[in-house]
Amino acid sequence: MAGTFTVGERKTRPGVYHRYENAGGIRLAGAINGIGAGVIRANWGPLNKVIEFEPSTKVSTIYGSGNTEDLITEMFTGGLTSGFFVRVGSGGTAPTLVLQLENGGEAGTITGAYVGDRAFTASIRDSIITDQRECIIYEGTTEFLKVSFDPGENEPAALKAAMAKATKDFSFLPAENATGALAETVQAEFVPGTNPTTTNADYSNAFDALEPCVYNVICLDTDSISVQMLLDAYLDRVYEAGNYPMCTIAADSSKELEDRMTIAKSFNDPKITYVLNSAVDAAGRKYEGYQIAARIGGIIASTPANQSVTHEVVTNMIDLDKPLTNTEIIRALKSGCIVLTKNNDGQVWIEQGINTLITPNAEQDEGWKKIRRVKTRFELMQRMDNTLEKIIGKANNDPDGRATVIAAGNKLIKLMFREGKLLDGGYMMEDPSNPPEGDSAWFIIAVDDVDSIEFVYLLYRYRFAPETSE
Repeated sequence: MAGTFTVGERKTRPGVYHRYENAGGIRLAGAINGIGAGVIRANWGPLNKVIEFEPSTKVSTIYGSGNTEDLITEMFTGGLTSGFFVRVGSGGTAPTLVLQLENGGEAGTITGAYVGDRAFTASIRDSIITDQRECIIYEGTTEFLKVSFDPGENEPAALKAAMAKATKDFSFLPAENATGALAETVQAEFVPGTNPTTTNADYSNAFDALEPCVYNVICLDTDSISVQMLLDAYLDRVYEAGNYPMCTIAADSSKELEDRMTIAKSFNDPKITYVLNSAVDAAGRKYEGYQIAARIGGIIASTPANQSVTHEVVTNMIDLDKPLTNTEIIRALKSGCIVLTKNNDGQVWIEQGINTLITPNAEQDEGWKKIRRVKTRFELMQRMDNTLEKIIGKANNDPDGRATVIAAGNKLIKLMFREGKLLDGGYMMEDPSNPPEGDSAWFIIAVDDVDSIEFVYLLYRYRFAPETSE
């Protein structure tokens, strides 16, 4: 007799029975690290649309300058490897420039693709290299865009086609029945556009746009408490949906120190880190509010879960705006604040890597107060989700299928132990109090995550003289 068998099965008839399994196991999901997100105001770029950035992406090309787009730069300076960003706002107008024909009539209008007060000028001229004509758009003295088009009696139509092919930042619409050559123009100024307005509803729309993205830390370009509370609610929503981000926000430096601490305590959330104070760079520039939060957020996002941000030096910072007393530092730490202090070498660093969780609920232990341990726990959940989702619908809800799930889970736990994120001895097993039924199976994952040494207690024993024996 021959046939198949299942785990634990004992056959009645003698024979050879077989089963097979994947000896290589399921491909384990890797860690997601160094990915950030942010909401910014700008004078250029699409509204309420996610733009993905790399460290080499030039921020000013996409979002202009002079608003809060420097949040992106600060997050990358903190260590991001990539990020998702949304320009917030609604309304506003785009910059425009009316071009003329050589014969004096109107040729048409160049219009910016985006609303905002970004200042541009444009020139129309003969190319000095080819026999074509050129439309060059400048921002200040910097060439922003150059479009070449065919000369002749149909230059308005030629410029329209060439601009549509060359760029998404501008378009040209010829005037009705406009033909002939375009008049030569030397850096004619655009009529400036206007920036969009921003309300709490606009920030909510920006959060909605980011909801499909997976990232470690999100930052805001404002220290408005009402917007921070909207972000808090958004994080709760995406956490329930299976994403595991944290956020780094900042205190309003105009508020009294005690008021800032009170606000931090009010969040009481392991997903929220709250930067209390400000720092100064070598040029004397003060980093406060969203700027310092973005820098710290970049550090947190890029620090792997087997490391702590406690005593992490904030590069390029040489001083604190207003140093705190020891008593104030202790009170701030007990309030769940990220506090910037200085080490013995005079460097600005993060005093301790904690979040705003002050009073854990019944389901939380003290580990949820530490950034490193939250990152580890979120990473385990994210990687477990990403690993096991490949099994969903593919494995039977029988002993073999559940063993496949457990094997994959235990393999991931062992991998994270080798990565220095979990202690040895963690495991995954079926939940004995919830037996499988139908299409559902319940499991328990029991692990101990690793913390860093942050407190060293030394006992010194001195004596006046060694004892002598008589």
